[in-house]
Amino acid sequence: MLDAPFLNQAYSRLVIDCNRDPEHPESIAEISDGTVIDGNAALSAAQRAQRIAEIHTPYHAAIAAELDRSEGEGRPRIVVALHSFTPVWQGERRPWRAGVLFDGGDDAFALRTLALLEQELGAEVAANQPYAMDSTDYTIPRHAIARHLSYIELEIRQDLLATDEGVNEWSERLARALVAAQRTA
Repeated sequence: MLDAPFLNQAYSRLVIDCNRDPEHPESIAEISDGTVIDGNAALSAAQRAQRIAEIHTPYHAAIAAELDRSEGEGRPRIVVALHSFTPVWQGERRPWRAGVLFDGGDDAFALRTLALLEQELGAEVAANQPYAMDSTDYTIPRHAIARHLSYIELEIRQDLLATDEGVNEWSERLARALVAAQRTA
């Protein structure tokens, strides 16, 4: 819908979280929301290194290569990191349908997108919810902030993406908001 490259991670964050520094203790979680992740328990240094080499490193190399490739095209370069979140975490229902995360760089694009989504969704979209962009984030700081690019990190509640209809609804909503936010720059 955006005539833009889409680079996605095919692995669950429970295998390795590609939005964490690979050296961060939570990059390969042994427990998630109270559930032990058996496949991550007691990994050897070699097993961790293998996941980093086979999954994390190629993913970030692909993002960097695409940003390098697109640098001279004259088109706007905006990094959009798209994630989903569980409706319930640690027994608490999360009230948001979406979150817009930002902090530490050129936040103007993210703030314009947030305002547009708030016009449509009201309080069901929130700034820096259900997570805040902090020192655990990896993709946006490494690829957008370091290059002084506009960016946005989006979180969509997973149950809203469980059907083709839901995916289409969110795809259209985000395409409208992202294009409008870019045009008002």
